[in-house]
Formats: sequence, C-alpha cells, structure tokens
Amino acid sequence: MLTLIPFLVTSLPFGREASMPFKQGSQTAAAQSANIVRLEDLDLSGIQQDWGSPEKDKSVGGKPLSVGGTHFQFGLGTHATSRFLITLNQDAASFSAQAGVDDEANSTASVKFQVIVDGHIVARSPAMKMGMPPWPFYVGLRGAKYLELRVLNGGPGIDYDHADWLNPIVTALPGKSSSITAYVPPPEPIPVLANNFLPQVQIHGPRVYGCSAGKPFLYRIPCSGDRPVQYAAKGLPQGLKIDPQTGIISGEVKHRGNYKVTLLAKNSLGSSHRTFLIKADGMLALTPPMGWNSWNVWAGDVDQSKVEAAADELRKTGLANFGYQFVNIDDTWEAPQRNPKGRVEPNQKFPSMKDLAAYVHSLGLKIGLYSSPGPKTCAGFTGSYQHEKQDADQYARWGFDYLKYDWCSYGGIDPHPDLAGYQKPYRLMSKFLKQSKRDIIFSLCQYGMGDVWNWGKSVGGNLWRCTGDINDSWGSMSANAFGASKWAKGAGPGGWNDPDMLVVGKLGWGGKPRPTKLTPNEQVTHISMWSLLAAPLILGCDLTQIDPWTLRLLTNPEVIDVDQDSLGKPAVRVEKNGDTEIWARPLYDGGWAVGLVNRGGFPQKVTCQFDIIHVTGKHVVRNLWLRKNIGTFANKITELVPRHGTVLLKILR
Repeated sequence: MLTLIPFLVTSLPFGREASMPFKQGSQTAAAQSANIVRLEDLDLSGIQQDWGSPEKDKSVGGKPLSVGGTHFQFGLGTHATSRFLITLNQDAASFSAQAGVDDEANSTASVKFQVIVDGHIVARSPAMKMGMPPWPFYVGLRGAKYLELRVLNGGPGIDYDHADWLNPIVTALPGKSSSITAYVPPPEPIPVLANNFLPQVQIHGPRVYGCSAGKPFLYRIPCSGDRPVQYAAKGLPQGLKIDPQTGIISGEVKHRGNYKVTLLAKNSLGSSHRTFLIKADGMLALTPPMGWNSWNVWAGDVDQSKVEAAADELRKTGLANFGYQFVNIDDTWEAPQRNPKGRVEPNQKFPSMKDLAAYVHSLGLKIGLYSSPGPKTCAGFTGSYQHEKQDADQYARWGFDYLKYDWCSYGGIDPHPDLAGYQKPYRLMSKFLKQSKRDIIFSLCQYGMGDVWNWGKSVGGNLWRCTGDINDSWGSMSANAFGASKWAKGAGPGGWNDPDMLVVGKLGWGGKPRPTKLTPNEQVTHISMWSLLAAPLILGCDLTQIDPWTLRLLTNPEVIDVDQDSLGKPAVRVEKNGDTEIWARPLYDGGWAVGLVNRGGFPQKVTCQFDIIHVTGKHVVRNLWLRKNIGTFANKITELVPRHGTVLLKILR
C-alpha cells in the first residue's frame, strides 16, 4: 500500500476541489522552463487501458486531439478505463491539465476523469460527453510520492470512450524534473506451471454430457499420454459405438434416458478410467463449451484453410486431449446475397461448408458458425432476420454443432426493446434450432443487455455474453472477470455466463498475429477466473504459433476440472480487501476451488479464512497450477500473490 504524504490542494469546493481554469497560452510559455515535465513525453508503456493503446499527441484513434471543437497540439489519447501512474519522489510542485471526450467519439461516450495523489482522489470531473468543453485540473503536489491519472466509464459501457488528457504537465521543484518518471512495472518472473504432457495415460474432460436421442452424436474422449492409446467404453447406450484407435464415440442414442458409461484408455505404461454420464434428454452444454473461435486472431481474414488448420492444431498440439472440441467460425463467412430460394450461402472464402464440417468431424471435433438476428451481422454480412428457420435447417444440413448469434443490426429492428424485445429474436431462433436435425449449442451474443443472465436459459440459450467485447489488456480482462458475482445465480448445467473469449497466445483481429499484451501473471488470472466462473473456454489465438508455456497454461487438467465441474455452481466473490479479492466455488466432490487474487500493482499477501466458505477444521490444500498438495492447514491459508496474479487452490474435502 502507498503511504499518504501531505500535499497541497487548492481550496476549491468539493467536486472541483482541485480544479481551476488556466490560460493555455501561459502554460505554453511555462513549458519552456526546465522544471516542466510533459506527461505525454514519458514512457507510456505502463498505462493500463481497456481498449487500444495510449497515444502521444493524438487521440486513441490516431487523430489530432480535439475536444469540444477545440484542437490541442499536446496531450495523451487514452480510453476508459485507464490508469497512468507517475512517480514524483516528493520532487513535484503541481499538476495541471484539461480533459475531455475526443471529438472522434460518438454520443454513447461518457467518461469521468480523476486525479489521485498517494492513493487519495483529490480532483475529479463530472461525467464528460462528446462535445462538452474540456474540464480543467490544477493540483498542488508538494511532498507527494505518486500521481495517478485515471479515466473511468461514465456509463453505460466503454464503447467509444475516447478520453484525452490535454496539455498534462507536472511542474517540478527547481532542478528536480529528471526524477519525475512514469511508473513501469518491473519485469516479473514467469509463473511456474506444472507439466501436463506426461507419458502416463490419463482421461480428462467432463463427467457428464448432454445430447438428444435420435440426433447425431459425436464425442472424442479427451486423453493425454504417450501414443498409441487403446480405448473402450462400457455401458454405451444403444446406437453408439467407439473407435478403439481414436477414442471417437459416434452414432445416435436410440432412446431418451440417462446412461452411466465407463470410459477406458490404456497405453504401454498403464491405464485410466473415468465415469461418464450421458444424459439423452435434449439438454445440451451440461458443462461449459471448450474450443476455438476465429475472431480474435483472424477477424475478417478468416477462410476455410485457416479453420481446417485450427482443427488440425487442436489435435497436433494436444489441446483436444484436454477437452477443447469446438472449432468456431465467426463473422464474414456469409455471401452478400441469399440464393434464389432464400438460403444463406458462404462466400468465396469458404468453398464448401459441408465438406469443412465433415473434415472437422473426422477428427472427432465439432464445428460452429456465426450469425445475427438482424438483417446484417456486425461486419455487414448477411444476417438471419426473417430467415431463421431456413438458416437453422441449413446449418443442420451442413453439419454444424454451434451457433453464435450476435445482436448487432437487430437494434435497427427494435431500437428500444423492453425485456420481451430482448428475448424475442433469441427465443425464435432457439425454437428452430431445436426443431432441426442436429444438436446445436446456442450462444447468445448480446453483451448483457436486459440482464441476460436472469433469462438466457429460459429462451433456449446454452451460454450468453454478459459483457462487451474483450481485448488483451488488464483493464478489459479484469473488468469482464470481476463484475461476475451478480451473474452467478442464473448459470448452471445447460446454460453458462460468458465473459467472452480467451485472449492468450498470439492474437491479431486480422493481419499478422502478435503476442498477447497480458503479462504471464495476468494470463494466469485470466484462466483461473474463467475456470472459477464456469465460463466457456474458447481460445482466440493462432494455434499454429502456440508456445510451450501457453500450452501448459491451457492444458492443466486440474484447472480445467474446476471449469468443467459437474455441480455447475460458478464462483462468487466472498471477500474483498483493498486490491485483493477471494473468489470461491463448491465442487461436486465436496471440495472448494478458491482463487486468491491481487488486482493491485505490487505483490501482496492474501489470507483466506476457511469460515468464509463455511469450512472448518484442518484441510489438505492443493495448488492447482503446480498440481501438488502444499500442506494441511487449520482454519486459514495465506499466500503471497504477485501483482495482477492469482493463486488457485483446492481445499480438499
């Protein structure tokens, strides 16, 4: 924690207590002094923000700075939410700036600016919108150690929250300007992760699986270990068969019912078995879906060859051996026009959807695609509006197993929906998917509107987005993760809260993939939280370039078991203490998964008292990322957690 050092604040009314107007011309003249530090000239790499990258003397969109119709030569373009920490070393006299929403934004933008000194808010703006004149700040800094500039979402979301700090200047004490620096977190040791690619054979994956009787069934047993592996399954329902060389179970379950199956696998080093309950009652996604989606790496550059390559890599890398089974095509696959019979067709990037689906199925994997309830998708391609039944039937004919259904242009059909309006297009498509000749997982992509977590399952959804689009920044990922307690009650077997896809590995959103911007500790928090939240684990990276550390991150079977736990109760926040939090969920075997999280900028010790999860006495505690028991603890456990890191534990029954 930072220690408060006395500092000077101008005596103005609270709310503008440290804000006062100043003349731009006099500031420009003052900038010629050696005591002036322009903050946009500092190292900006330590800025955390939820979208885009900070820009010197430009907006976050790369344009000249302009707020309220006035242009500015100097400043910093950022985006809500963002944090910029400056180390002052008690060598600063004052801070001055103006701040506002850049004119490149739109009417939805709304941000609030804060100035924080040694951990205390000393100045703030009201909610700022596009077109408003910039808000002035002046803060005395004598004796202060740290200055933080923060931009917050002013509501309702962060879309187009393009925020500018204009002429942000720290005036240093005489001869002290060189000690005013941007805080850049020091390099961190890469977290140690257990090796999951062991030679001994081990079956992974869910312990329960849902399907419909009379519809095609496909399941590839997730199993690691040296090859070759021989597979068997005892108690399969009538209509299913297993390939003993590949472990692919296929066919059609003839009759409704629950079937207790024993999956078996053996190699030269031994054998493994797992109880597997097949519930053939029409309920799908009894555990959260796992797989890959094209958008975060390829966006509009996706094509059939890239999707086939992703399917190949799920097998080659071993990801499929740990339960990743879906290969999902996102936006831009659709032809501009429907055929004369009104059927949707793929564009030239996808020569044959039917052949593509058949190829993915031949690997024992499943395939998904994307549409919108509106006339156009988010990228302007053909949507499903007024063709819902045709599209559902077409997807089934092609052989697809998953549909992501993105609100997008439906806002033009119903611009001011009530609750029934939010539900209507999803209820309609769900009906036709269920009437089709395949089991098709239904993903509602509508960003949490109308508190979808309260009704997504009732309209036929198997998962539903609760957030805006994620990106690979700490602000974006953590915002999607740590607002999740309020969603937990609505999720469970058959329907899951979705905080969006995983942003680890090499990403790109089209163009050349580059490494994620999340630090290794932030990536551990990302996967830990998604598993605690029982969230879908949908990769968004280039699988052809995945590195060994990322593979370890994504293939820890004990972490995946938390995500796939058959009890299906998502974690909630059980304690918050400053920047540290504890999240916990009960597990089917009577144990508890517990995440000790540090959202702060420095390592901190985090203590979990067992009674906050209604556990008493002594218990063996296991570190899931290390895959080892760390001891027996009475009533509590304390761990040192790195900045933006998570220690993921299991308290054994």
